[in-house]
Amino acid sequence: MSKYQTKDIRNFVLVGHGSSGKTSLADAMLYKGKASNRLGSVDEGTSVFDFEPEERDRKGSIDLACASVNVQGRELNILDAPGYSDFSGEAVSGLNAVETAVLCIHAAGGILVNTRKMWEQAKKVGVGRVIVVNKMDSDNVQFAKLIASIRETFGKECAPVFFPLGEGPNFNGIVNILEKSDGMPSEYGGLAGEAKEKLMEVDDELLMKYLDGGTVTPEELAKALPRAIAVGRVVPILCTSVKKDIGVAETMDFVAKFFPSPLDVPPRKGVEPEKKDEIVRAFDGPLSAQVFKSIADPFVQRLAYVRVYSGILTNDQPLYNQRIGKGSRIGGMFKPFGKDPRNVTSVSAGDIVCVTKVDELNTCDTVCDPANPVKYSPFTFPTPMVSLAVEPKTKADLARLSESLHKMASSDPTFKFDRDRQTAELLISGMSRLHLDVVLARLKRKFDVHVTTKPPRIPFKETVLAAAEGHHKHKKQSGGHGQYGEVYLRLKPTPRGTGFVFTDSITQGRIPQQFIPPIEKGIRETMEKGVISGNIVVDVEAEVYDGSYHDVDSGPESFKLAASKAFKDAFKKAKPVLLEPIVIIEVTVPGRFMGDITGDLNSRRGRILGMDSAGEMQIIKATIPLMEIMDYETQLRSVTGGEGSYTVEPSSYEPLPQRLAEGIIAKSQKAEEGEE
Repeated sequence: MSKYQTKDIRNFVLVGHGSSGKTSLADAMLYKGKASNRLGSVDEGTSVFDFEPEERDRKGSIDLACASVNVQGRELNILDAPGYSDFSGEAVSGLNAVETAVLCIHAAGGILVNTRKMWEQAKKVGVGRVIVVNKMDSDNVQFAKLIASIRETFGKECAPVFFPLGEGPNFNGIVNILEKSDGMPSEYGGLAGEAKEKLMEVDDELLMKYLDGGTVTPEELAKALPRAIAVGRVVPILCTSVKKDIGVAETMDFVAKFFPSPLDVPPRKGVEPEKKDEIVRAFDGPLSAQVFKSIADPFVQRLAYVRVYSGILTNDQPLYNQRIGKGSRIGGMFKPFGKDPRNVTSVSAGDIVCVTKVDELNTCDTVCDPANPVKYSPFTFPTPMVSLAVEPKTKADLARLSESLHKMASSDPTFKFDRDRQTAELLISGMSRLHLDVVLARLKRKFDVHVTTKPPRIPFKETVLAAAEGHHKHKKQSGGHGQYGEVYLRLKPTPRGTGFVFTDSITQGRIPQQFIPPIEKGIRETMEKGVISGNIVVDVEAEVYDGSYHDVDSGPESFKLAASKAFKDAFKKAKPVLLEPIVIIEVTVPGRFMGDITGDLNSRRGRILGMDSAGEMQIIKATIPLMEIMDYETQLRSVTGGEGSYTVEPSSYEPLPQRLAEGIIAKSQKAEEGEE
């Protein structure tokens, strides 16, 4: 059994914008708590948390990582999440495994785009929030001004607990107002008094006692503050400098004393898989847990990070996966610690653990006691918006590609892959081009799969705007039986979305009935290949109304070929057009970028449908051709400095302007000529 109980566990995830010092703070906590024998460094590639080769190369977090340290008898499970939206799925996983989100803010940089996003994400998931102002030794730090900005942006519940002694390079200590009131710099006097009162508001009785001049004991505060943090009644603000080793030990003490334990939040709710009845699983009930992160690796097979919600998980019991309805033996069980996990034999409710070699254990899966099944809700991950077409370089790469992509997609819910039915291209999709670059690097490193990439083809479609007739006589004599088939057909457009309609109007046996199916097949195959641009034909009716045959030379293939050529003949006469895919785009940006964004959308042939607001952010909804936003991620990032985001969903198909269609048709015909 563990040396600590559920009440002693503190689970928290460090989130915020990139370069706000999250990983450095996490490494410093391990070192100060003697869990690590040296201070890890991101820049030097020695961080406990940033241990993957891609992270060491880029000197920044890509994956959610976890390690633990024991402070004052409390087990601190520290999760460190990436700070850039390219890898925001990792932060979502981390937030769903903890009681507290620690929002890190660069003391000089202030509130940035991912600071806001992570605040909103933590609020959405429903975890408590604590703010840590990092890098207090940076130049141009103005603590009081930053606190005012934090409270204006995130609410009056935000209250500083640590106050700095000196700022910037002169930062040399902190005052914790929960422990002492003397030594406070005079410029913070009013703010400190207001903050102290706010912290006492965690409990009505404590507040009255404080306002009446009584002394609130540390024990009283330690009982009330964790629950107040858990429900968002108060958001403490701490400050640190890892470089100067100031505030780190005090932050760890604050975590141990005042962060919510798993017992300070309501038990996890799930459903009974068969009856769908709600279940509230008590901490001392049967085993239940959820996978919040999984890793597919050809060397260790499946590695899963599991948060235990009830019962006890031991390393010698089968792990029952509720989704697939079967249990598997655990290959190994560890407390995560970067790339050097520590063996454990059992963990209690509330704890976090890694298990290995458990097949088919994916992110969001529920594991439980098979006699007492429960299913926990899956997490909501952001939708991948950026795609690339990939092709294996060799036959060996082709053989490994599909299975490798399946493993990577099961590990990363923000990575998807699929084969486009129309273009036949294999597409991979992620949060950004950087995200896909990392995926491709790992595909090569971990699975030895090499691919080439290119922008996806736009899935245009062909149709006609008018009615026309077509005819072809296929006649070939080459000794013995020849080939003969003649087809007359009428072609006309049908309403958008109707698809293909085939009509047999043959009378008087002009074409024997056994040749009608080959005629339809010839038309359908031609539609699949396209007539003018190599894209699928849609929304047409082909009516076969006349033809002729030969008693000896006619056969299915002759009529199939004649029908194909008659269809092409009619199609080219019937005012053919290209249809382009139209999507609905929702762009979310700070209000100051509204004019730039709407102007840019209009220049891309977009049509604004409406606008809405969500706090300080503005949401612009528009329809826009898919071909106009293939590079939109890069453009939006450039215009908004990374503060904008967007989502896309398919809408309809509309005729492509003739000037654009001509170029696509010419390119297709040139490619066709090159193949001949």
